[in-house]
Amino acid sequence: MTLAEANKVLPYDQLMLELDVTNVRELEDFIINECIYVGIVRGKLDQMRRCFEVQFAAGRDLRPGKLGSMIQTLSNRLGTSDNLLISIQEKIKWADTMSELDKKHRKEVEDRVEEVKKSISIKVALRRRSMGK
Repeated sequence: MTLAEANKVLPYDQLMLELDVTNVRELEDFIINECIYVGIVRGKLDQMRRCFEVQFAAGRDLRPGKLGSMIQTLSNRLGTSDNLLISIQEKIKWADTMSELDKKHRKEVEDRVEEVKKSISIKVALRRRSMGK
């Protein structure tokens, strides 16, 4: 990764020496499986020129003079995260309120249905009595 950060073209011979790899196949397998698939680097293997052309290399060290920028970036992310958390908490509170209102309404409807059932059964019973006389 250090080499990929500093150079856009990495010769196979240099990589094999640095990585203590003895053949090109082993080197290419390592680059593909341990670097590209993992997302550490992106690039193109050029077998004809025997090199790896770097398109992207994940940085791992903070360069001198970049600390302020890194602090600002992290502060911005923290602020965004805080705002998102507040928004989520408000939505949870709203959902809880709506759920309680729904339960209350459901209970009122069920109570009203029971009242209507009782009223109907009383009327039916009274009709039967009056018809029976």
